[in-house]
Amino acid sequence: MTRADSDGSVHSPVLREEAIAALAIRPDGLYVDGTFGRGGHASEIQRRLGPRGRLWLIDKDPEAIAEARARFGADPRCLIHHGSFAELRALAERHGALGSIDGLLLDLGVSSPQLDAAERGFSFMRDGPLDMRMDSSRGMTAAQWLNSADGEEIARVLREYGEERFARRIAQAIVAYRNQQGPLQTTGQLAELIAGAVPVRERHKHPATRSFQAIRIHLHGELEDLSRILEDACDLLAPRGRLAVISFHSLEDRLVKRFMRARSSTAQVPPELPVIPEQLKPKLRLVGRAVRPNAAEVAANPRARSAVLRVAERLP
Repeated sequence: MTRADSDGSVHSPVLREEAIAALAIRPDGLYVDGTFGRGGHASEIQRRLGPRGRLWLIDKDPEAIAEARARFGADPRCLIHHGSFAELRALAERHGALGSIDGLLLDLGVSSPQLDAAERGFSFMRDGPLDMRMDSSRGMTAAQWLNSADGEEIARVLREYGEERFARRIAQAIVAYRNQQGPLQTTGQLAELIAGAVPVRERHKHPATRSFQAIRIHLHGELEDLSRILEDACDLLAPRGRLAVISFHSLEDRLVKRFMRARSSTAQVPPELPVIPEQLKPKLRLVGRAVRPNAAEVAANPRARSAVLRVAERLP
């Protein structure tokens, strides 16, 4: 997640130095930035590569891909893919790179340019169309889903993906609004509606935070994409290749934490087996502890406060 100043200049993404260090970049390696954003991580990886190094850049957002092509398109070491990081296995197979990736970086969530653009509809802080699509040329908008889903479905999404304890209240308020005033159309309408439905405020957190997050995660199948890339990771990585994931949401971090722990420990083996079968041996090694932004970074970029970086290495 990149932060930007009010003048539009792009500064470093959250935990940039820590994430780059975690990849242990070799000049001749193959590295994948699965969430290009505005290229804050990619530029640092590119700078460390030699003539034989390779860098693959992936993003769902056409604006991010346009940025990638403008800045990295002329570099023959770079491959740019418009799509989800969940498609990486197919991409690697197509280019004969399965089991050859030396570093895979995922910086999950929404970038600051996406949040700051009111017309994208990701933020409750700026009134705009209720869109929330990563790619505005395809898929269902948040407004289309909220105006067609029933109350039970809305409550389920808010509860499961936003861990929103007032999910039912909010869903009922949304359905009542639709029935009485017509379709929801803007982020401001939704944020105001949620604020009125939530009886208790969390300190330093807008009452719409969890709901907006949940709706975005649901629309994009973000947890499904994350589960898919994690399951593929051991096949994608070269021996001693690194997987580095920056999460901003407890559900995402839980998935990453459980996956890394499970793949770095020996599975339960029946006592009658004399040796541990290859498929039950650990495939990953945890690299250090979870890393969080320091106080200075959080002060400079409050959006960084929930970030967690976890790193694992493919065992030979």
